[in-house]
Amino acid sequence: MTADGLRPGLAPLALTMGEPAGIGGELALKAWSCRSVKAVPAFVLLDDPERIAALARRIGLDVPVEAVGSAGEAVGVFSRALPVLPAALDHPVEPGLPDPSNGAAVLNSIEQAVALVHAGECAGMVTNPIQKSALYEAGFGYPGHTEYLAALAGMDTEPVMMLAGGGLRVVPVTIHLPLRDAIETLSTDMIVQCGRVTAAGLREDFGIAQPRLALAALNPHGGESGSLGMEEIEIIAPAAEILRREGYSVIGPLPADTLFHAAARSRYDAVLCMYHDQALIPLKTVDFDTGVNITLGLPFVRTSPDHGTALDIAGTGKADPSSLIAAMKTAVEMAGYRASRQAVR
Repeated sequence: MTADGLRPGLAPLALTMGEPAGIGGELALKAWSCRSVKAVPAFVLLDDPERIAALARRIGLDVPVEAVGSAGEAVGVFSRALPVLPAALDHPVEPGLPDPSNGAAVLNSIEQAVALVHAGECAGMVTNPIQKSALYEAGFGYPGHTEYLAALAGMDTEPVMMLAGGGLRVVPVTIHLPLRDAIETLSTDMIVQCGRVTAAGLREDFGIAQPRLALAALNPHGGESGSLGMEEIEIIAPAAEILRREGYSVIGPLPADTLFHAAARSRYDAVLCMYHDQALIPLKTVDFDTGVNITLGLPFVRTSPDHGTALDIAGTGKADPSSLIAAMKTAVEMAGYRASRQAVR
């Protein structure tokens, strides 16, 4: 990567607005301000330039903000100012107080980022956290970012959410569901499809030629041969066998309580977990500050910081940009692997 944050041959990243009343704007400002010290990749922020400049003043950051007309223009601006591709807001923003009337602007920012990466103007997209409750009030009809991006990409199959940090990669097979519904929804087909997409993503986006997958058990002690639950026997083990027959390297199902310590992690490249918290608790325990949310299976690169909007500290200057910076670096890494594979083809 060059001194101006650009990796040779790659366009800048597109950074979405996220919830404007949250910490996304502050994270962007702080990431730009430490671009040289922390080797932050070049990016263009899709937001309201005046809002971002006012936010910089509010939290005491000496960050010049410059509106740009294109992602290409942002390349030349990045070394001297934070480039912002204007995205109009419908209502003034008060930190910590999400306003559903700005929901359209939040979604437009995401859509614009997708368009930029599709057009090749940006190497990948990094999404700031959204406040789903505010978007639901505005009529948003998707469980979260991952599902919305799949719809924007016109995909028939579901992409996969992978969290990475601290040498650990975890994939929840069921994601934004109540635990009771997640258990009832879990199926062999879901696990198999998730395993296929995960393995392909590890090859395409991380350069792992022969990915090793582990499957976590759902029940305590792996179900104790059925005495503590039949899901391992009836659902998870059959999925593992199908994946093995298809040529994938798979271990499990293995008891989740012994699957995440350092020695166990050396046996796999990613672990498929059966529900949301089974994946996110170990990841956030191992690496709370710099965990990254990655969407596998999309036709473009997308990453995100692994935290929420932090409304309680929005506008105070306390937000930590570490996870956003890690997400940017991961996006550049993924884009680089994709570009190199395309060049070979």
